[in-house]
Amino acid sequence: MPGRVARALCTAALAAVVAASPAVAEPSGPDPAPGPAPAAGPAPQSVAGLLKQLQTLYRKAEEAGELFNGTEEELKKRTAEAGKLRAELALARQALDSGRRNAGRLARDQYQGRTGFSAYLTLLLADDPARALEQSHVIERAQAGRSAVVDRLTGAERRAEDLAAKSRAAQARQRILAARQKEQRDTVRSRLKGIEAMLASLSAEQLAALSALEEKNIGAAQGALAASGALSSVRTPSEEGAEAVRYAVEQIGKPYVWGAEGPESYDCSGLTSQAWSSAGLAIPRTSQEQWRRLPKVPVGSLRPGDLVVYFPKATHVALYIGDGLVVQAPRPGATVKVSPLASNPLLGAVRPDPGSESLGAYTLPELPESATSGADTGYDAPDA
Repeated sequence: MPGRVARALCTAALAAVVAASPAVAEPSGPDPAPGPAPAAGPAPQSVAGLLKQLQTLYRKAEEAGELFNGTEEELKKRTAEAGKLRAELALARQALDSGRRNAGRLARDQYQGRTGFSAYLTLLLADDPARALEQSHVIERAQAGRSAVVDRLTGAERRAEDLAAKSRAAQARQRILAARQKEQRDTVRSRLKGIEAMLASLSAEQLAALSALEEKNIGAAQGALAASGALSSVRTPSEEGAEAVRYAVEQIGKPYVWGAEGPESYDCSGLTSQAWSSAGLAIPRTSQEQWRRLPKVPVGSLRPGDLVVYFPKATHVALYIGDGLVVQAPRPGATVKVSPLASNPLLGAVRPDPGSESLGAYTLPELPESATSGADTGYDAPDA
């Protein structure tokens, strides 16, 4: 199957091993009945209709992947929290055992009559009241020590009970997240099978026509963006942004894989989060969280290293490198590549390091010859 769209077929099966989301309706026609995602129906006759249907399927799959990534990140946090609670609980139980041993010694002392007289009685019966007065301080300190042992035991019991309850809750949350993750993974596998089925139903001529229309749409969108003046300004990155660009460029040619964060493969937000991690700045893992939590900047004010976010639900993201270009991991069947900024419908842009100063001079790292090869679009396309 020639053309960039055809490459999705050979890789979709491999991509299905990784990610997922709740089931969603097919992009056209009436809502399907509950149950497994239905197989792709008869393809529309027009090329524009084919392209819209195919890329809407891709977009739904991308939404699934980002939801899966979010669940995976939460599961990692909960797993770490549960581990910390288990360690704290083990220490608390050690303290509790120690307190119980001390309390046991006190009980044995009392039973064997070694607890001593009260300070008042000792003073009253003493031959040398002054000497007894000195001893009374020792007795009081001993009694205070016994009281402290009891207080520590009580506190240790309460802390152990509290940590045990928190540990049980954390483990229950882990189980819920793990079940959700499996459900999402199963759903995306079904979605990818639907994409495979649709691609397999198309002729070589249809696939070539899809690729040509895809290029035409991107060219028109990029031209409109340039005509608006949004790409006219030239800005240099921060030192961290330059490092993020360098990292992203070095990943060109590596395959898109659901949920992957490198170093051998990436999904869209896996690439952007790792690029900035290499620059020493941790940013959110998913495209939705990157859009929600990072400071927004106008598209006309982009500088290399900024993140460009696509689609109304922020389900795709790329890293801006300047000259109206981005590095991105587009979709299953494609590889990390350089694409036009307008290769997908723009939602906006965010800047991971708004407080960092721009470099005085900057040269974009040299791009490999194959940097622009392959599919540009992620999971939707402008209406034809």
